[in-house]
Amino acid sequence: MATFVYQAADRRGRTIDGVMEAPDMRAAIEQLQRDTYYPIQVTPQDAVGRPARGRALRPAWARLGSRRVAGRDLVAFTQRLATLLEAGVPLDRALAIQAELAPTDRLRTITSGVLDDVRGGTSLAEAFAKHHPHPFSRLYVNMVRAGERGGVLETTLKRLAEFLEEAQALRDTVVSALIYPALLTVVGGAAVVFLMTFVIPRFADIFRDLGGAIPAPTRVLLAVSGWLQHFWWLLGLGGLAVALAGRLVLGTAGGRLGADRLILQVPVIREVILEYEIARLARTLGTLLGSGVPLVSALALVKETSSNRHLAHAVGGLGEAVKRGAGLARPMAAAGVFPPLAIHMVRVGEETGRIEDMLLKVGATFEADTRRRLKRLIALAEPSIILVMGLLVGFIVVAMLLAIFSISEIPL
Repeated sequence: MATFVYQAADRRGRTIDGVMEAPDMRAAIEQLQRDTYYPIQVTPQDAVGRPARGRALRPAWARLGSRRVAGRDLVAFTQRLATLLEAGVPLDRALAIQAELAPTDRLRTITSGVLDDVRGGTSLAEAFAKHHPHPFSRLYVNMVRAGERGGVLETTLKRLAEFLEEAQALRDTVVSALIYPALLTVVGGAAVVFLMTFVIPRFADIFRDLGGAIPAPTRVLLAVSGWLQHFWWLLGLGGLAVALAGRLVLGTAGGRLGADRLILQVPVIREVILEYEIARLARTLGTLLGSGVPLVSALALVKETSSNRHLAHAVGGLGEAVKRGAGLARPMAAAGVFPPLAIHMVRVGEETGRIEDMLLKVGATFEADTRRRLKRLIALAEPSIILVMGLLVGFIVVAMLLAIFSISEIPL
């Protein structure tokens, strides 16, 4: 039996804290439901250490100065709000509970502001929109608005929480996959720079004192080392210039569109970015349609959420085609950007009248493909980085050994 710390709401909306034993987390949740409580948060005691409320679960240093709301905090906020509303708790009481349980000062302030707006007669969607885009995006606000209009706010919030959780998981997968290669590159580059700027100059003084012929690889190495010592600032200045130029170009609509179009032409990177973007777009569109947002409005929102401007431009074309009654699958095929599998699945969804379900399946399929492709790329990138760094360090070592061996030939 494991021990779990829980927070739950009763039928009157009051929150309770407690500790219980159960075989697993699912059993603990089911036991609370049988006791006519509505679970808000259930955590293994080992992960918490002691019963805690809201912000006590996070150390003080993590709360101070926090200006943004983390993705996981927003997911938890949405899940708890859906649970409380589903339990029949009034909206203002549910928001008051959320403010009490907020893990950060920033989220607590935002929730209190939303609560004040709701008590003043503002709809929940409009109250969220006042804090747009941090942390409530237009997609978030429009889904809440659709749920309010359809009278299914709690269902919409649950669907929105699932969407945010899946999106966060996909982002975490991508970031985690890139951490190790980036770390290898930084450490390897730092080692080469250390050798070139601190170790090699010591040997250069020795060879200069002895005089005589120095092997060609060693002369090249010493020349590069000397240049780095005296003109390292040129590298920093060049890097800064490139960064500023890139920022200026990417800051324009045409420059960003051209750069994103160019990225989609790179053979290996193209597949990863395209699958990642299609997964996000399909899941977002399916979630919006399932929440009652009209297709044209949903496409406009999806266009704004795309991080690739070339794909966003293609999505904008889909919206114009849908307005003309062309459907979704046919303009997707005409755009020449979307993968054939996604087009065929959308066409099947249109024929069966279950396009939102099919779009969610497209999102799940391409998310799985993205994870598999990232694993393969990382499996290739790691030994490639090690090989490149090994060749650089090997060249340095061989060049120095050749110089050392040539010392015996230098006349004293």
